[in-house]
Amino acid sequence: MITSIVLIKTSVDRIPETAEKIAALENVSEVYSVTGAHDLIAMVRVARHDDLADIITGQISKLPGVASTETHIAFRTYSQHDLEAAFAIGLDG
Repeated sequence: MITSIVLIKTSVDRIPETAEKIAALENVSEVYSVTGAHDLIAMVRVARHDDLADIITGQISKLPGVASTETHIAFRTYSQHDLEAAFAIGLDG
């Protein structure tokens, strides 16, 4: 599974509507409204790199209200949940 983090700049008056439309797209697992240089962050998870182009440039970038996107591809995923499960292997209880 390939995970990408998509930083999105939108029209300020359309943030909620744009976030909802992005969240409704297939392979978009979460959309966060954030502070800072970008307005939204979307998590996109796909099986193939080619699918990223279809979703990000073919769908997200073309939505009304989306001004620009910046995409980051994750090499590895680290999470507290994963660490707790790893340390619990072989322990009873």
